[in-house]
Amino acid sequence: MLRFGTLGAANITPRALIYPCVDEPGVTVYAIAARDRVRAAAFASAHHIPQVLDDYQQVVSHPKVDLVYNPLHIPAHMEWTLAALSNGKHVLCEKSLACNAQEAQTMAQAAQDAGLVLMDAFHYRYHPIFARAKEIYDSGELGEIHTIAAAFHIPVTDPDGIRMNYRLGGGVTMDIGCYPISWVRHITGLEPTAVAATAEVGPPNVDVMLRTELDLPGGIKATTSGDMRGDAKFQAYLRVEGTLGYMHLINPLVPQIGHTLRVSIGNNLREESLDRRSTYGYQLDAFLAAVNHGESLPTDAWDGVAQMRVIDQAYTAAGLPLRGLSDVS
Repeated sequence: MLRFGTLGAANITPRALIYPCVDEPGVTVYAIAARDRVRAAAFASAHHIPQVLDDYQQVVSHPKVDLVYNPLHIPAHMEWTLAALSNGKHVLCEKSLACNAQEAQTMAQAAQDAGLVLMDAFHYRYHPIFARAKEIYDSGELGEIHTIAAAFHIPVTDPDGIRMNYRLGGGVTMDIGCYPISWVRHITGLEPTAVAATAEVGPPNVDVMLRTELDLPGGIKATTSGDMRGDAKFQAYLRVEGTLGYMHLINPLVPQIGHTLRVSIGNNLREESLDRRSTYGYQLDAFLAAVNHGESLPTDAWDGVAQMRVIDQAYTAAGLPLRGLSDVS
């Protein structure tokens, strides 16, 4: 039995870790610490976590903890992931993996040097519907691919939330817009270059909307957009157009709540859907397979470095500072 220690009492933790672990007999959530011990104790009681520890260091160094889940605000990802790795723990780290590509590089190298698994928690990548979309893309059924569009929009109405705070790694591209960028990278298997980006800024240096124009090898053009403005209408999609037809995937983000994969070739239109098991359950399967059997991960630490390079390019193209820079006022 492998044991997780979780850092903080984040809202995402039940969906991303605790509920999937309930369905997995080979792993359990064993320990938690948070900045507020009372909050940690309440969270532990609600979710049947046996050990409440005083601080994050006690979690990452605990002799009975094998795995660490890191859902802290993004500027804390590097510090506590490195601490966990230095104590011999495999790490499942929420996205975005780091504040910038340089931090991600440091984390990936540390995991490689330690011979440990560091996974960037892009859970969507492990659901069969994305695997099916990639199978169609790679099959050549769509012809020569020329255009891709991807978007994730959802309103954020809390002006004091982490997403709205530059110092806490805020910005739509770090939390919401990172998904469309990842969808483009993973459906194509190619690394894009952000040639242009436009942003709307809310709080200082915080993008509340950002749209990219990406160039990919082979002449493919892609656009992505993330939008968390208060009047944003929910949408999450990936559309791929080729010389023979198009593919439109509705809700690659959380297909467990409903999704449609639409493929149009000539006069033939078909729709596909697959199971409604949680993306987080599939993600946990993949993480454990990497830990137990050394299986490769599509969103390993080095993929996280490549992802952050594109995000860094997007911020630069939009005239905004990278996250994690100490000299930005």
